[in-house]
Amino acid sequence: MRNTLIIIILLSLISCKPIRKTELVGVAQGSYYSITYFSNLSEEEKTLISEGIDSIFNAVNKSVSLWDETSVICRVNANDSIVVLDDIFIGNFRWAEKAWQLSGGAFDATVAPLVETYGFLKKAEIDITQKTIDSLLQFVGFEKIRIDGDKIIKDDPRVRLDFNAVAQGYTTDLISNFLLKKGIKNHLVDVGGEIMARGVKQGGTPWIVGIEKPAPDKNAERIIQESMPLTDRAVVTSGNYRKYIEDGGRRLSHSINPRTGLPATHDLLSATVIAPTATQADCLATICMIVGREKATEMLDTIPDVEYIFLP
Repeated sequence: MRNTLIIIILLSLISCKPIRKTELVGVAQGSYYSITYFSNLSEEEKTLISEGIDSIFNAVNKSVSLWDETSVICRVNANDSIVVLDDIFIGNFRWAEKAWQLSGGAFDATVAPLVETYGFLKKAEIDITQKTIDSLLQFVGFEKIRIDGDKIIKDDPRVRLDFNAVAQGYTTDLISNFLLKKGIKNHLVDVGGEIMARGVKQGGTPWIVGIEKPAPDKNAERIIQESMPLTDRAVVTSGNYRKYIEDGGRRLSHSINPRTGLPATHDLLSATVIAPTATQADCLATICMIVGREKATEMLDTIPDVEYIFLP
């Protein structure tokens, strides 16, 4: 009886550990990250959580970063015959494949040669002519590349991949799932604007997420135009008002149409997609910025459990 009482007292003491807010912020994947969670973890346990998140960022970089020449994707693009695909690369590839199929080819992860030529991957002198575009388009097309086991098969060795429209959302989901597995049910993960909200804040109130007002230029002050409660959902906003380059007085959008090889031109400045996962929301928001308001509306209206907001 005495031992039973001791166990009950110990369990009571453990369960009474206060719930505290933890915030982790930093730089990753060429942008910021901000992670907030509520738990009764000890400082030592929080350190392990932080180290686990760092490991996820490192694993994603080693798999799909175009800025790390030793990454899996860079080795694939360089036609390294001995590179072995990992789960992160394959996961990004499969999502890119789904988005390509859903969009009828408007979303295409093989636009890497075009993105690089326009100077979005690395700073470069822009010298885009129709001849240059035509020469690149001949090896752009997701149908030209596929996975066989843990290897990539290309119809043309010049085909190259760019998972930048998938990777941040995918990373957000990886981190959120990691926190869930560690018993942290109430958290918000934001990786470069790709957001996943799980559970609630302390006191039972939902997480509040803001949607930025489209800005006149990339250096303009960030202003929140709308706010929304978010619970067990992801939200991603894609826009052309900050990610662009200037060429001869023209603004060239980072959203490249893989059919024409040209930056997208339409009146949609911002597309916000709310979906079950950040990866899905990331892909869908990117598609919207390529195809424009009318086609995006037609597409999104056919997808269950997805909401959207277009600005302006």
